[in-house]
Amino acid sequence: MTSPEPVCLVERDGHVLLVTMNRPRQRNALDAALRQALRDAFDLLDDDPDLRCAVLTGAGPSFCAGGDLKEMAGTAVTVPPEEWGRLLGSRGSVRKPVIAAVDGHAFAGGFRLVQGADLCLATPTASFAISEVKRGRGAPWAAPLITMLPRKVMAELLLTGEPMSAERAHTVGLVNALVPAEALVSSAVELAHRIAANAPLSVAAAKQLIDVASEVGQTQAVRHANAIYESVYRSEDALEGPRAFAEKRAPRWQGR
Repeated sequence: MTSPEPVCLVERDGHVLLVTMNRPRQRNALDAALRQALRDAFDLLDDDPDLRCAVLTGAGPSFCAGGDLKEMAGTAVTVPPEEWGRLLGSRGSVRKPVIAAVDGHAFAGGFRLVQGADLCLATPTASFAISEVKRGRGAPWAAPLITMLPRKVMAELLLTGEPMSAERAHTVGLVNALVPAEALVSSAVELAHRIAANAPLSVAAAKQLIDVASEVGQTQAVRHANAIYESVYRSEDALEGPRAFAEKRAPRWQGR
């Protein structure tokens, strides 16, 4: 008897982790098993010092259609358990960059995964929606969109529940680049390798700076930024970068 296919495929490519949601017949809907598999994969990303960046994608014609409605109906879920909000690792977020590679639908919880990623590549036929209003559900997790999108675009997504095309998502800044379907994952992995080639402490500080700057005013953001980067400036890698440039060689990052 053959064992069932894993609901999430995890592959290492040097310093990059490729995470593929693998429930294509269910449009990669987020059931309990897939939610836990995603937490495990992104905990691995955060905890392994040799991993520096991740790509998240979905097998089949959809990135992720959101929560598994059949599971929700079967369990008569009302207010979602807290663990449902922790998808990118057991802490709900990771310290290292994540790139979403989106083809097909990124709806509801799938949209949430894109929102939580740092960068997004999408095919021209991809679509994005916060579809909870069509199912009598809620999207409190969408609150951070107020710092990512114009207010009226956020209102359009939340109030209508209608899909947004990849082209429009690119125009409003939700998507970084549109990529042909046949090159989607390879382009995302190549971008991840470009990030992973940079100094790990500088990358981690940049991600932290973006998070802080989105939550506080400009003056406070500058104050936090100086503190965030102090350990970077004092690191061995801060000396290695200029040294490697002067010696005309690739830097050998130590992450310390």
